[in-house]
Amino acid sequence: MNSPSTRSQAYAQAVAAKRRHILLGLLVLGVSVLFAGQIAEISASKFLDNIGSFTSYFYRIAHLENGQWVISDPAEWFWGWKKWLALMGETLLMAYVGTLLGASAALVLCFLASKNMTHNTWVVFATRRLMEFSRTVPEIVFALIFVVAFSLGPLPGILALAIHTTGALGKLFAEVVENVDMKPVDGVLATGGSWLHKVRFAVLPQVASNFASYALLRFEINVRGAAVLGFVGAGGIGQTLLEVIRKFYYADVSALLVLIIATVMLIDAVTERIRHRLLGEERAG
Repeated sequence: MNSPSTRSQAYAQAVAAKRRHILLGLLVLGVSVLFAGQIAEISASKFLDNIGSFTSYFYRIAHLENGQWVISDPAEWFWGWKKWLALMGETLLMAYVGTLLGASAALVLCFLASKNMTHNTWVVFATRRLMEFSRTVPEIVFALIFVVAFSLGPLPGILALAIHTTGALGKLFAEVVENVDMKPVDGVLATGGSWLHKVRFAVLPQVASNFASYALLRFEINVRGAAVLGFVGAGGIGQTLLEVIRKFYYADVSALLVLIIATVMLIDAVTERIRHRLLGEERAG
């Protein structure tokens, strides 16, 4: 048997070896960060020299034109609340319609992209590549393309969100479908059911709550995305936000940011509660 001193020595050596590995890993990480910063032309001195301008911008948006804090006169701060609420409503509708269209397309494509539902490898391959393309291209790029095609307004934003949502939800839906219990599927096929029958009666009851949960999560993301798409003229409150930023209306910038943040927080809280309830009912069932 090993003596206590031998075991203690072996433990000390193991700890020292682990410490050396950690230090070596940190050194490699540090060198990699510095190398990446050099390649990306990141200048620490420029950041430090301009940090004052960065912080002063937040100071400016926290004050009205008369120099007082924005919270000292909420009526002056939110002078355009009626117009801004209407634009925020347009943003929410863009996110809602884009999510609805994208989720509907993902619902169809996910079964074609699932190996346990579609045994034609070419169909599975083509569907997955289509969904990859849809979610890889950023929404703002799609929005720019559709703005050129359909002019300014909510339509380009809705189409951009719908396409990106199709790819993102399609992947999540397909992963859920590939993990279903196949016994109900075999039962439907044994009774002479068609492909649509096995999807409708054997798969959908198992995945419906997860699909709804993912769709609600995507709606949260699309609300934020819809606000940004306005920067390229694709409708919503983002267009007004970009305008006040360019014109240096500092108080309006903070008012719009507060409105957007409050709306997103409310949407997140509501959808999170609904998603937890759906998942809880699924586990209980």
